[in-house]
Amino acid sequence: MGFSTDAVHAGQEPDPVTGSVTVPIYQTSTYVQEELGKHKGFEYARTQNPTRFALEKNVATLERGARGFAFASGMAAITAVTYLLKSGDHVVASNNMYGGTYRLFEKVLTSYGLSFTYVNTGDLKATEAAFRPTTRMLFVETPTNPSMIVSDLRALAELARSRNALLVVDNTFMTPYFQRPIELGAHLVVHSTTKYLNGHSDMVGGIVISSDPAASERLQFVQNAAGAVPGPFDCWLCLRGIKTLALRMERHNQSALAIAEWLAGQSKLKKVFYPGLKNHPGHELHKRQASGFGGMIAFETGSIERGAAFLRATRLFALAESLGGVESLISHPATMTHASVPKSERESVGLTDGLVRISVGIEDLDDLIRDLEGALAAL
Repeated sequence: MGFSTDAVHAGQEPDPVTGSVTVPIYQTSTYVQEELGKHKGFEYARTQNPTRFALEKNVATLERGARGFAFASGMAAITAVTYLLKSGDHVVASNNMYGGTYRLFEKVLTSYGLSFTYVNTGDLKATEAAFRPTTRMLFVETPTNPSMIVSDLRALAELARSRNALLVVDNTFMTPYFQRPIELGAHLVVHSTTKYLNGHSDMVGGIVISSDPAASERLQFVQNAAGAVPGPFDCWLCLRGIKTLALRMERHNQSALAIAEWLAGQSKLKKVFYPGLKNHPGHELHKRQASGFGGMIAFETGSIERGAAFLRATRLFALAESLGGVESLISHPATMTHASVPKSERESVGLTDGLVRISVGIEDLDDLIRDLEGALAAL
């Protein structure tokens, strides 16, 4: 089936009892068993929930994976992936990833005997050099958050397989509409479903899609054992959002490309980070492995004072954490999403105190540009 057809129908067959075209919200904690050892495939809602199963099947279909495992947040999904590792294992990770992932790795998991090396995964030689005999996972964002560094997923998949490591790709920025890492060789894909998949800023969740049988078996066990599962209403909200994912991503992409090109022509800004710009160093690579550029843009204002002035002046772009909703958002990564990353490490990848990140929504393009024009005038 085509992507939009799968987005609407995969995992969402009409309810056999009523014929409802929308998957019901199975708001229950437990299920009645017919007799000892005999039930309808459902025992307890942490372990099984039909609404959650529908979401898992839907996203697994869109990502072209074998299995899906939904979690209560994007970070819970990433945490579950790290449970595939054991004490003494080493992870190579993108050095410009979401600050919450860095915080989990450095400030939680190192206490349990895992070690991490952060590298520009857009540099294949540097990435290969970062591997150790104990490396068991390569964790990648492409494009990275927020400096938009693009990594070659096919090459990284070959590298990971040659070293007996799992390639895990956080595909939150691109979504399966624009980029499907499993088709490029990745073992696992993670998403914050809070973002584009839901798309309406009204729930929090995460999901892991697996193409690896052993990883799938372990993730199913971890999901039940650790119990960080989403509630059925959040799953239902995400399923509702995914139905329009293709339409929304086209609008995000169209507007973001136009805004990035406009921003690139503004003398008050020092640099614009967006893979859709032809002068972006990863532009051609990104076009080979993705069908669109997404709705995320970052740009350099020059200082934290200028960045703050810009943030104060926007009206449609709301100052807030998160991204990927129908409404446009603006943030200051150094003090918000990436505050847990040491300043020296942030600046080494271009994430300065003057960097501003925007999530372009689906509002009218002219209104968004006028809003940004007003903010530029404040500099």
